[in-house]
Amino acid sequence: MVEGAEVNEAPPRARWRHRLPTPLRRHWRVLAVFVAFVVVMTTVFGGARVRPYITGDPSVIASSITENIAGTVDLFDSSASHEVAVQISDTEYREMIEAYQKDGDKDWAKAAITIDGTLVSDVGVRLKGNSTLMGLGGRGPGAGADGQGPPGMQPPEGMQPPEGMQPPEGMQPPAGMQLPQGPGGGQPGGGMGLPGASAISSDDPTSLPLLISFDKYVEGRAYQGLTELSVRPGAPVLNEAMALSLTAATDQPTQRYAYSVYSINDGATTTRLLLEHPDEQYASSLLDGDGYLYKADASSRLAYVGDDQADYTGQFPLVNAEGTGDVQPIISFVKWLDSATDDELDQHLADWVDVESLARYLATQNLLVNADDMAGAGQNYYLWYDLTTKKLSVVSWDLNLAMTGATTAGPNDTISMGGGAQGGPQRGGAPQPAGADRPRPGLGEQPGVAGRPGAPPDAANQPGAGRSIGGNTLKARFLDSEAFQGTYQAAYWTLFERFYGDGTALRTLDQVAASVPTSSGLTRETLQASVETMRTWIQARTASLAALRPQ
Repeated sequence: MVEGAEVNEAPPRARWRHRLPTPLRRHWRVLAVFVAFVVVMTTVFGGARVRPYITGDPSVIASSITENIAGTVDLFDSSASHEVAVQISDTEYREMIEAYQKDGDKDWAKAAITIDGTLVSDVGVRLKGNSTLMGLGGRGPGAGADGQGPPGMQPPEGMQPPEGMQPPEGMQPPAGMQLPQGPGGGQPGGGMGLPGASAISSDDPTSLPLLISFDKYVEGRAYQGLTELSVRPGAPVLNEAMALSLTAATDQPTQRYAYSVYSINDGATTTRLLLEHPDEQYASSLLDGDGYLYKADASSRLAYVGDDQADYTGQFPLVNAEGTGDVQPIISFVKWLDSATDDELDQHLADWVDVESLARYLATQNLLVNADDMAGAGQNYYLWYDLTTKKLSVVSWDLNLAMTGATTAGPNDTISMGGGAQGGPQRGGAPQPAGADRPRPGLGEQPGVAGRPGAPPDAANQPGAGRSIGGNTLKARFLDSEAFQGTYQAAYWTLFERFYGDGTALRTLDQVAASVPTSSGLTRETLQASVETMRTWIQARTASLAALRPQ
């Protein structure tokens, strides 16, 4: 700088600008627009929930799946043949069986599974079911001192099981209770009283109902978007597949299934039904997936027991939305239901429940003659809470007793556990002896669980305490209400036409039968006999209801 020269000092803002990189000075307007955009989006959508998607497979919608095994063929493609082989060490298998026989624990075992040629290592395997597992003996849940039937499940004096009762494959009756044999002298079960069907046995691993978990030991893993898969006992189990197919055909939520040739440890093959087990991905597929899915089981009671969520989470575990969802929607509903008068129920049930969906569900269970629905001993259902409509709906589950009992039940008859029809309006509760008073099973009359409303005195000290025998207040009060009879009857006869009246059930039977593979445990002759038995049942059910249909 020349001495004495005048120095022109830049203004402060100019000095600041020249400290910025040249590219930033040239494009500052673009940056300003971007920052403004981020601020606006954060303000408007900051509370929205973001769901990550796994690219490459649009069927996988999950926040937890990080490894999705594609396999070689779609597992639920009924036009393809399927083969599933499980490998489990003798030690793991023995410990799994002994844990159940000793304490009723359904412990996980580590195994490997090959599905249609794709090997998946380190999968979890455990026993699945309740009454079905009685055939294993030992000290299972509710077993008596002799290790046999649960003392709390003896039939009332003078009450015999209904003629034609068809329990799940392998189900052993409680001590002292004799069940009729299926057609041909075989053990009842196998879906249609399959001749020669045998009870489950630890000596035959393929006879056991199993739950397979792909992510039990490898976090974030799934097979074709499934984290769990259920293996049903019995062959060919046509009735459950039929019930699932008809439910799906009428656009009601249900589960996917497939038949497969099945073996364990390279033993003799048999034929098994593989069933999608509701998980987080399944919940994402229901009604656009914006809601909470809750599972009920034999210990669940749809009854208000207080405002503490801990009293409900064991009864209605949340399948999805872990960490964000809770059971408050159920608490709020049962609290209202418990206090609502009949008039209040008529006027406001639709504020809490999707009544059209409930009518379709209940009509479907009657049409399929399923005694073990949401009011059955197993409390077999899921509850879906839609976050958009703020309403609950019922999702069917475990249809292994459907389409096996008496074909004469009308829309207003109660279906007994034997599949038979009892006259009078449906009440949604457990069957009672003829002539017994049958009050609406409200909170005080519901079969109870120890420490909950409806429980017998000293229930906690009773043998087999905690085991529910069925009944459901929502079902009972809905069917009792004259205000909803029109909704129910309309749903019933619409579904009758779509199930039976237009021949869908018979066409579905042919399609299902064509997808059942034969194996060492299922011959073509045995399969055909079961198909014809089912065909006869469908024809009888169709004729019976056609005679009752309003003109």
